[in-house]
Formats: sequence, C-alpha cells, structure tokens
Amino acid sequence: MTIPPVAAAEPGQSSFPVFGTTAHLLVTDPGTLPQALRLLRTELAAIDAACSRFRPDSELSRVNAAAGTGHAVTVGLRLAEALEVALTAAEESGGLVDPTVGAAVVGLGYDRTFASLRPEQLGTPVTAPAPGRRAIEWDPARRRLRLPAGTALDLGATAKAWAADRAARLLAASIGCGVLVNLGGDLAVSGATPAGGWRIAVADDHRAPAPDSPVVAVTGGGIATSGTAVRTWRRDGHPVHHVVDPRSGRNPEPCWRTVTVAAATCVAANTAATAALVLGPEAPTVLRHAGLPARLVHVDGTVLRLGGWPEDTPAPAPGDAA
Repeated sequence: MTIPPVAAAEPGQSSFPVFGTTAHLLVTDPGTLPQALRLLRTELAAIDAACSRFRPDSELSRVNAAAGTGHAVTVGLRLAEALEVALTAAEESGGLVDPTVGAAVVGLGYDRTFASLRPEQLGTPVTAPAPGRRAIEWDPARRRLRLPAGTALDLGATAKAWAADRAARLLAASIGCGVLVNLGGDLAVSGATPAGGWRIAVADDHRAPAPDSPVVAVTGGGIATSGTAVRTWRRDGHPVHHVVDPRSGRNPEPCWRTVTVAAATCVAANTAATAALVLGPEAPTVLRHAGLPARLVHVDGTVLRLGGWPEDTPAPAPGDAA
C-alpha cells in the first residue's frame, strides 16, 4: 500500500492511560489533535466496555459469566467484530493465538488488572490446555455466543491491536490527515505519512525506550511488539508472564525476550509476534515462510532480523513513538 507523504513538520501528539497501558496518538496536522483525541478516547472507552476482562460490567464479562449455563448471549457490534478478529487469528495461527485461554491466564494469577496484580503470589499455577476456538458456539449473523462450562474468553492477544487498526482508520477518515495510534506497542497508521515515514523506536518497554533503541520508518500498515520482559510477576517463587501457550495453558519455554513484526495490519503483526513467542525456536522458520519483516531478541540479548528488517539505527528524533 502506498501512502503519499506530507511535508516535514512536527506532528501533533498526545498520550493517556488506557487498557492498563498507554495510548499514544500522533497526527500530521497538529490543528486536528483536539478532535482526534476526543474521537480516540471515545472509541477506546467503547471498546473497553465491550471487551475488558477486568470490568464486571463489560460485555465480555457477561459472556464469560454465562459459560456452562446453556444460555447464548447476544453481543454488540464491537465485541462481535473483536471476536471475529480473535477467531480468525486462531485459525490463521493454527491455534497458537487463541481467545479461549481465559481460564489458563487466570490460573497463572492474572485475574485482575496488571496495575493491581500482586507481584508475589502463593500457590502452584492451576492451568490446562485451552478448549480451542471450536469449543465455542458463535452465530455471527445473530451475534449470539454460547460458551461451554470451564471456558473463558480472553481477547488480550488481539483486541489491543484490533483497536489500534480500527481507531487509526476511524480518525484518519474523520479528521482528514495522517494518523498514528500506538496502544502499548501495538501500532497502526492510516492516511498520509510524514516525509520519510513515521519514525518508530522499538523497545522492550514502550514506556521507556533506551537512548540506543533502534528506530524504523513506517509508511503504512502496522507494527506490533510482543514480549515477556514487562508484564511479569512471580507465582510460588517462579517467574510468570502474560503470554500463554494454548496447547498447554502455561507460559512457553523461554526463548525470545521480544518479537517485533511489521505487517499489513497491526492485528496481523501482533498475531505473528505472539505466535512467535509461543513457537520459540521454531519461530524464525515460520516467519520466513510468511515473508514478514521481523526483529527477534533472544533472552540472551542477541538479535535476529528477518524478512528485510533493517539494521538497528539508534537515536530517535523528537516526536518519535516507541
């Protein structure tokens, strides 16, 4: 996809907390920033009300509470779209990224927002393989969803990336300029780009990229970084993190600290990055076959670049996004 560049100028930008992470918005026309920010806040609030696993009043919580009752729940348009995205990711990843890992994630101790999570937890994790996408009954035409007993949905592997894609498209169409939406390292762009593209710093932690963090230029689509270095805690004295292998219900064996992938959409990038963390040593072969540019950082700090990912270029300029 070719997106025409705009004249070099300092972009308008703003950040705010959302989804337990940070939303970072950049627009090529600074005069549109107030309107874009209002639209983004409104859209993300609606997505949170539909898809949050941590809000008892969310649509997703209502669906999970009805598991095993035999009752189907009619869901709204946003949750229906988010579920379709999650099921497609599960299909395309061969089940490596699956929305039915909810019970396993809770069993590992991630049963509340990360900000309120106890960093040290007692008790052995209680996990099991995810039931899989075929265990749920979903009627997309009527938006009716039924979960069997013991099944809980967690859209964390795809919903944030989908929200970035959706919001970037919405904002660009509404305000008529180039937009970058970064939700905790899940990043999507839409509309015209600055001359040379949006310059993005790639880091383990989007909140505090190191001064020598590598920088890449993005002119379209999305980039996502999945990793095991930030959302971590300890359970029964052992380190635990938020990435779950649906095949076992447990964390994958340590291999990659972070995986960053570029793709046509942020959802596609995030699905590939998360699947790579689950695959471990097999990830490079799969990513090469997919032809996706990727940067994989091993747990020992060594870096592997695939699919034309550029050599690391440090020192982001002012206005860059991590």
